[in-house]
Amino acid sequence: MPQLSLHSPIGDLTLSEDAGALVALDWGWGRDQEETPLLRHAADLLQAYFDGVMPRAGFRDLPLAPPGTAFQRGVWEELRRIPPGETRSYGDLARAMQSSARAVGQANGANPIPILIPCHRVVAQHGLGGYSAPGGIETKSWLLAFERRAIHPLSCAQTGH
Repeated sequence: MPQLSLHSPIGDLTLSEDAGALVALDWGWGRDQEETPLLRHAADLLQAYFDGVMPRAGFRDLPLAPPGTAFQRGVWEELRRIPPGETRSYGDLARAMQSSARAVGQANGANPIPILIPCHRVVAQHGLGGYSAPGGIETKSWLLAFERRAIHPLSCAQTGH
């Protein structure tokens, strides 16, 4: 399976491709590096993202094929609709999917392609909820604050957030 790694402000990340689609984004440096056009494009988009240049289409143009159940894939598709710099609660997603917040949270936690499928944008009704990446809630907080600054740099500079 082709993999390509990159450095980021939240640690090294490794993208994995199978059958012409991205199937995973893992923390850490992958052992086997094999650049493909898709992996290079995805790495370039991530680098632009971390440089504060939000791609116009976000990551929506990337072909993703996360392994999971039909329900999980449905939740992950809903996550891709959350704009950068915004959040939704587990309850909001549960209502949209006619499911439970617990089921949405479990699917969110099983997301194999974080950042590209922005599970960090889902928060608890009161607080941030959890995050399974290294650094946990600190990484989630960093990503949310980073997106708010990248999307609204002037308002953040004026308020100090």
